[in-house]
Amino acid sequence: MTPSRIPHRTTALWCALAALLAAITLRAQAPPQASGRVRPSAHAPEGLFTHSDNCVACHNNLSTPAGEDVSIGAAWRSTIMANAARDPYFYASVRRETVDHPARSRDIQDECAACHVPIAQKVAHMANRLATILDDPGGPPPDTHDRVARDGVSCTVCHQIASEGLGTASSFNGNFRLRAARADGVRDLIGPFTVDKGRHTIMRSVTGFEQVEAPHIRQSELCATCHTLITDALGPDGRVIGSLPEQMNYQEWRHSAFDDEGRSCQSCHMPRAAGPVRVSSVLGEDRDGLSRHAFIGGNAFMLRMLNQFRQLLDVEAPGPELEATARLTEQQLRQDTATVEIFRLQISGSVLEFDVGVRNLTGHKFPTGYPARRAWLHVRVADDGGQPLFESGALSPQGAIAGNDNDTDPRAFEPHYDTIEQADQVQIYESVLGDADSRPTTGLLSAVKYLKDNRLLPRGFDKATADPQIGVFGAAISDDSFGGGGDRVRYRITSTGGRRAARVDVELRYQPIGYRWAHNLEAYQSAETVRFVSFFRAMETSTSTVVATASRTSGE
Repeated sequence: MTPSRIPHRTTALWCALAALLAAITLRAQAPPQASGRVRPSAHAPEGLFTHSDNCVACHNNLSTPAGEDVSIGAAWRSTIMANAARDPYFYASVRRETVDHPARSRDIQDECAACHVPIAQKVAHMANRLATILDDPGGPPPDTHDRVARDGVSCTVCHQIASEGLGTASSFNGNFRLRAARADGVRDLIGPFTVDKGRHTIMRSVTGFEQVEAPHIRQSELCATCHTLITDALGPDGRVIGSLPEQMNYQEWRHSAFDDEGRSCQSCHMPRAAGPVRVSSVLGEDRDGLSRHAFIGGNAFMLRMLNQFRQLLDVEAPGPELEATARLTEQQLRQDTATVEIFRLQISGSVLEFDVGVRNLTGHKFPTGYPARRAWLHVRVADDGGQPLFESGALSPQGAIAGNDNDTDPRAFEPHYDTIEQADQVQIYESVLGDADSRPTTGLLSAVKYLKDNRLLPRGFDKATADPQIGVFGAAISDDSFGGGGDRVRYRITSTGGRRAARVDVELRYQPIGYRWAHNLEAYQSAETVRFVSFFRAMETSTSTVVATASRTSGE
């Protein structure tokens, strides 16, 4: 008789045995402990977290009735969230900010740790100190030396978030609260399912935590804690001179049709598996509605960087799992993110006119999140002999967009267009930050405003009634063809020499880290910035993904 078929009254014995076996397994599979401080056990009152190894032991080897592998541990450990505390771009960016604002270095590190190294920050705050994540001569050892802290946005982070304050300003910028420990020191881990009391024993035996049902684990407000970031702009002396709504994914969603339709963040980024599925490989019950833990976002480029430089970055997830998650990311970008279409292709003498419609399928702006991201239209026109006649938005081998003013000159930026007539005009959907002197900047803590924000709006988004924190900035404000659901751009091409336009090809391309955002770090000669720039250069030919395509020939 297998454990899953044993009557409930005998599960206590099997729980004890399974707990012992699971503990032996995870100790055998766990990598050697890195040097650094050792966190207290979760069994102790002060033990806030445990390493994901303790969770993976029971939450792997899960599959749907159709045979799809939906193992929670294997899916999670190859995600950006699991590797948030290893992300080389994150460390390069934090170092840049501390160089720009040295008087606030400790505050900057602590604030940035809130969402990338949350375990380190919460433990540090419990000890009444700020978290450190950069290695500085003469400074305290970084909290990231701890293997548990390097677990990133780990299991015992999200599954301990309390419901109090969610969706309000007090919880944003990573200021979520953890559920308080019980009187006996045991901490709760929340989940979406009711819990059979007979199955509490094994989790507590292995991890020191006990599961409880809490529906808010499936609410967008939980995600909003780290995906709503409002940064303080700092002057040369470290004083606050303004603020910037840096990432407003949640508020964009709230202003879209997706909120009205009840489609949460989790519904897209953690789609449910077709059940019933056991949520634990040890004594797990069949459940309907298991959420996949691949956390598909939009950064296949970083997943592949983590994989390519895995030894230097201390990445624990197996290479094939990281590549599988990168491919899932590209699949979502191509299937569920946006579409392009060519309308009204007309030729009058030597003039070709056509419209390109772009439709945003996501429940927030696209791109959303960190402002280094950008999408753009790559348009090519060929003559009736198949030779190039016009091209806008070509990508160089170095990851720069031809015709983009900002990639050529960091003091300039490409405007939003309603009509494009020249090859050096490119429709780029992006946010451009401005400093106190209204100059473009990629320094988050130097930015006080948006000089441009024409990122594609989600369906149902009314730019006229949007809060300024999620507003549209630049020429897109007055573009009637730019609104909730997407954009429409007119191309007017004049051919010369008697050549006749015959075919139009359009790509919507996307970069999670734009050229200027990477190359502006070259001026900062630190270990973190030099490392990232070298990684970026090694991969610069693969910085972008084609999200959608359309083609049309004259006479169709």
